[in-house]
Amino acid sequence: MNNNNLQDLGVKLLCTGLKNLKCKLEILRLRDCDMTDEGCSDVTSALKSNPSHLRELDLSWNNLGNSGVKNLSDLLMNPQFKLEKLHLYGCITEEQSLILTSALKSNPSHLRELDLSRNKLGNTGVKHLCAVLKDSHCKLERLRLRDCDMTDEGCSDVTSALKSNPSHLRELDLSWNNLGNSGVKNLSDLLMNPQFKLEKLHLYGCSITEKQSLILTSALKSNPSHLRELDLSRNKLGNTGVKHLCAVLKDSHCKLERLRLSCCYMTDEGCSDVTSALKSNPSHLRELDLNMNELGDSGVKNLSDLLMNPQFKLEKLHLYDCGITDVSSLTQSLTNSKALQFLKELDLSDNEIGDSKQRLRDELRDSNCVLSVDKDRF
Repeated sequence: MNNNNLQDLGVKLLCTGLKNLKCKLEILRLRDCDMTDEGCSDVTSALKSNPSHLRELDLSWNNLGNSGVKNLSDLLMNPQFKLEKLHLYGCITEEQSLILTSALKSNPSHLRELDLSRNKLGNTGVKHLCAVLKDSHCKLERLRLRDCDMTDEGCSDVTSALKSNPSHLRELDLSWNNLGNSGVKNLSDLLMNPQFKLEKLHLYGCSITEKQSLILTSALKSNPSHLRELDLSRNKLGNTGVKHLCAVLKDSHCKLERLRLSCCYMTDEGCSDVTSALKSNPSHLRELDLNMNELGDSGVKNLSDLLMNPQFKLEKLHLYDCGITDVSSLTQSLTNSKALQFLKELDLSDNEIGDSKQRLRDELRDSNCVLSVDKDRF
């Protein structure tokens, strides 16, 4: 008996409990359990016997196979099955996604969170999903399509569907897809819709160019009041793209709490623009990620000045591999301000900060801030 079968046997025993009518389980997570189509079929069969309580199901990183996806789809079509969160990260093929989305379309009103990340849906699979998104009964709040082999065509289909039904979605993750010019343009048009009240937008590694970033940030500037989390990491924004983003950051209507600009080809010039923008609107941001940008010591000096502002209540600052050699200005800011009342994480790993490292350690030793320097944590 191979390992997969052993795992399926364990799932089979679990299912005995699931089908017991006294079981009122609301959350079931079987992520990365070496389950195959047999195990998935057993789970769905058990839930068919007792469908009314479960609200969250996570089968991510299991090989569900055709029969597993088919049985899951049959379960999703059951009107008594009122699932709110479904996580299928790294589970299905494009062909299987068509079966799944057809099931979701038949019973869309309960689902609030859907994660189909790391599946090779392609534009065809995404297009079929869009039939669900545009349904007026669909009230999805969180949609994650990270690394789904989507191009500008798929992105355009998603944004078009959401334009038809814009008022519910609060989180959208399209990271690691190549959105292209038309994809970015259509996404930007959607972001300008006052009915679209997105709070979290993740576009990590989407091959967004400096020129495309200008279109995107222009859209964000026109409707900035809802967004709380923005991840543009691993895109070639450059200093020019970052500068345009800063027009959003300094807007008094912008209440962004988490900003991630890791590996965006920014230098100290871009960092200066970011800190200048945040000085104009300092009170909301709680997390700032500038990892893997060549900020240098002048960039850190600008950040240090920002930390002196009593209205700036940053909790997490990430400066991994930023070409920093001297953190004395940062140490001085932390010593002479109230920043350490708020700062919980400071990452300076992979910077050659030499002798100034020890003084920073000493300053943070009695605080609640976790310091990462090289591979050590304090």
